[in-house]
Amino acid sequence: MSRFGKTFTTPKPILAMLHLAGEGRQAKLAQAEEEARILTGEGVDGLVVENYFGDADDVERALDRICGLGLGGKVGVNVLRDDASAFALAGRYPVDFIQIDSVAGHLPPEADAPFAAELAARRAAAPVLLLGGVRFKYKPVLSGRSEAEDVQIGAARCDALVVTSNATGEPTELGKVARFRAATGGSVPLLIGAGITEANAAEQLAVADGAIVGSWLKRDHRDTGAMEADHVVRFMRAVRSLRAAA
Repeated sequence: MSRFGKTFTTPKPILAMLHLAGEGRQAKLAQAEEEARILTGEGVDGLVVENYFGDADDVERALDRICGLGLGGKVGVNVLRDDASAFALAGRYPVDFIQIDSVAGHLPPEADAPFAAELAARRAAAPVLLLGGVRFKYKPVLSGRSEAEDVQIGAARCDALVVTSNATGEPTELGKVARFRAATGGSVPLLIGAGITEANAAEQLAVADGAIVGSWLKRDHRDTGAMEADHVVRFMRAVRSLRAAA
């Protein structure tokens, strides 16, 4: 069994984003706790604490609060533009996984080797499950390699690959997931990283091993909205139906 499968034992696990919205530190913390309770209460398998609207200090405060609540489910971290902080936090808190938006393809060749060495050293120091993106939304493609080569290199640098199309909320291209699967020979799990909804969950999860969901669970299904409990209920109901039918 893969390391991913040992961490997430439920078929087709769903990880949900805590974007740390809110005006001021205490508001961000209170909203993160409320959202964590909603998500875990509806059976989401993991929470990704991310500084989408906050900073690394907000991530740490949220981790400190959430890890002490005993809500169940796994807790992960993604510190955008600051991988070092993500690994440092994983060393200080009971973090189950780290997400990094890009582990290959986003750097020119002269910068890629130092990046790879630094990533390997950080992983050795904080050996938690790593979810990595390749050709991830909004990331440049500067490697000079083919997509398949970048995917193969990325797969060697993490425990599961996160696949997106080009933008937040945009459904992940099924053909892209298929190409990633072919490039890796099925050697690593693939997660849908954007654009999954209760309407397309069946076709998306049919080709992937799990998903990360964020904006769909919010008001108006936009990243700037507040999380809506009803959206979480409907989404997870659809996921449970898929699991039961499998």
